[in-house]
Amino acid sequence: MSAVETKRQREKKTVALMIKLYCRKNHGARNALCPDCKALAEYAAQRSDKCPFIESKTFCSNCKVHCYKPEMREKIRKVMRFSGPRIVLYHPIMVIRHVIESKKEKRRLENVQ
Repeated sequence: MSAVETKRQREKKTVALMIKLYCRKNHGARNALCPDCKALAEYAAQRSDKCPFIESKTFCSNCKVHCYKPEMREKIRKVMRFSGPRIVLYHPIMVIRHVIESKKEKRRLENVQ
């Protein structure tokens, strides 16, 4: 598997975990996602599969091109706002990786300007 594909799979897994946490805590879903959250997870995976900038970007929030439909973008923002602070309790290594990648991206963007 290429580095780009590994990055794409990790991004999809991260988003799926955050949606799962959100759904479990807000919609009471235990074993499966509710229909709305399932649709959002599928949409997010589809967007990630089609992302032409996956090589150069770290996270969708840092991208200059927002490919989510406005309604789905608002839903994913709501999920991220809720799950972001809580995910550290469930997946601390993933959070550490996210912080490191965010710092690298910030430095890279400062050097470009």
